[in-house]
Amino acid sequence: MYTVDLDPVAQQQAEALPATAINVFLELRAVLEVDPWSGRPLNPDNPKSNILTRTFGGFGLGVHLILDEQPLVYIVRIE
Repeated sequence: MYTVDLDPVAQQQAEALPATAINVFLELRAVLEVDPWSGRPLNPDNPKSNILTRTFGGFGLGVHLILDEQPLVYIVRIE
């Protein structure tokens, strides 16, 4: 199981989500705790990159960095 943490900018973006998106974002965090590699590479030309993206419920896109050694998922941006 991975720990999920947010970059300060991503934290601000999460706090600005509309109320209807909060539960979907929390579901994204739960998925990242157990299966962070299920996202898509941020750069399709580098499919083995540890920087991935995942959509959440049609509300947005999360960009996260995976540090297997920690084990940590660091959400860097929420669009």
